[in-house]
Amino acid sequence: NPKITNNEYNTQMSLPLEVKGEALVTKIHSAPKFKPYNNRQSFAILDVEGLIPDHHVARVIDEMIESIPEEQLAAHYSGGGRPPFHPKLMLKVILYGYSQKVYSCREIEKLTWENLPAMWLAAMQHPDFRTINDFRGKRMKRLMDELFEAMILRLIEEGYITLESYFLDGTKLEANANKYSFVWKKSTIRFEEKLKEKIKEMLQEIEEIAEAEALELADLPDEEATPEQLESIAGQLEKKVDALTDEIEAVEEVPVRKELRKRRSTLKKPVKMIRENFVPRIHKYHSYHETFGDRNSFSKTDPDATFMRMKEDHMKNGQLKPGYNVQAATENQFIVYYTIHQRPTDTRCFIPHMEKLAGSSLPMPKTVIADAGYGSEENYLYAIGEEKVPRFNPLIPYNNLRKEKTRTYKNDIRNAKNWTYLEHDDLFICPNGRKVTFQSYRNKKNASGYVQSYKIYECEDCSGCPLKAQCTKAKGNRQVHLNMIYEEMKAKAKTALECEENAEIYSRRKTEIESVFGHIKGNRSFRRFSLRGLEKVHVEFGIVALAHNFLKVAGIRQLLSGGDPTNAKSGGEKRFVFLLLIYFRGFLDSPFFILRRDF
Repeated sequence: NPKITNNEYNTQMSLPLEVKGEALVTKIHSAPKFKPYNNRQSFAILDVEGLIPDHHVARVIDEMIESIPEEQLAAHYSGGGRPPFHPKLMLKVILYGYSQKVYSCREIEKLTWENLPAMWLAAMQHPDFRTINDFRGKRMKRLMDELFEAMILRLIEEGYITLESYFLDGTKLEANANKYSFVWKKSTIRFEEKLKEKIKEMLQEIEEIAEAEALELADLPDEEATPEQLESIAGQLEKKVDALTDEIEAVEEVPVRKELRKRRSTLKKPVKMIRENFVPRIHKYHSYHETFGDRNSFSKTDPDATFMRMKEDHMKNGQLKPGYNVQAATENQFIVYYTIHQRPTDTRCFIPHMEKLAGSSLPMPKTVIADAGYGSEENYLYAIGEEKVPRFNPLIPYNNLRKEKTRTYKNDIRNAKNWTYLEHDDLFICPNGRKVTFQSYRNKKNASGYVQSYKIYECEDCSGCPLKAQCTKAKGNRQVHLNMIYEEMKAKAKTALECEENAEIYSRRKTEIESVFGHIKGNRSFRRFSLRGLEKVHVEFGIVALAHNFLKVAGIRQLLSGGDPTNAKSGGEKRFVFLLLIYFRGFLDSPFFILRRDF
């Protein structure tokens, strides 16, 4: 072999191989390889439960529902006939559907065919949407309160909640009703008054007709006529109409027949007005008043729904929509109790909510935390108790608590609190140095019927006062209306909130209850009820609340296990899946069974 010098070697290594002036580039071509895939092969999954992650919400739902004694659920069934689906199966499937943002019964049925956790919870059974809807709307009406309280007691046993701090707030959810099917109380009263005027006018006409026809009408009312009296008058007029009809048939002269027809037409008109207009409208307005109760409106589509001002205003013009006021309480962001109300304001929902809680099997909380919307005299007195034994410790501010701390409020001469008060003489000294003396007591009844007692003070003389324009807009002397009981309650509420420990508890209010409403309405898109009627709406929000709590439990267990809540499998764990392929030679060319087992 000839020797190759270093220069020649370097030259040969640096120069590319060329053929006909083109460089030769050598590439290694290999076919791409994929994992085996054939979706036409048959599957046989022997253990569906093994495919469900350990901390999946379906496992939490299964565990919680299985803890309910079967006798407790069977008590709501009469027995006999074709065996129904097991109530635990129905509860699990519905709760799982709501936890996955599936609120339609048709879609829940679809889950039992297509969703693996739903198939496992249903044990491969498939109740149709009508069965699911019937169970949700009828069976659960009798079962909901008992079920919810049992689940909350279970959460207390497992240490998730203690019911010591009770964070209460309200949110409005839209009803399953037409936005334009409203009935207003004021309009109904106005239309009813107009109807009464028309009836009076018609009764006067009937009286004139009776005199012309020489009829003696019984039950002719002097004042307001009842539907029974109107029906009696219509019956008497109808007898006269029948008599004129017989006369018309018996007479052959055309002028006479025309005159008789004219008289009959005059009598038929009030009969038609009474039976087709007046009586039906009286009954309609009466039914409206029964539906109103103490409300100002309702929806024709869902009469239990009240028109309220919603934050989700699609028209951006403050439009009222039919809805319900949901009062919910939380602890550690678990929904511990809830009630459904038809009143749009939170103030009047506080006592009914707490009364229903007291009547349940759940323990009464030690501390109730709510915003200023609940800070009324009536609510404060309820917390104290009738025998001055506190039912609970209220951490509820009043409306002007923040405003009273501002410099502008403290320097405003309109506020009697900024004046000098002489307790011995029971009088105020106004900023101009004049006496504002006690005059009398006065009672006022608020919208809920609660009577408040006020002390009335009046300035001795406001004439010529240079500060009157800044002090009052009244033409006479300045008056001060002071509610001593409410002022005492406000002072106690202010003292309680200034305590460092209580202030720390109250600071958690927004993160406690507001975030729960955000999860329900924002993350899980539950802004409108699917069912109609107060009882069914109560059931549906109970399902939403339970689904929220179960998702919360699943998330906590995932974190405690050291896993990533965004990952379906816990951290550090590995699953080995064995696939057993069984071939039937001469029968199938592809695997007949694939047996999967997770370890």
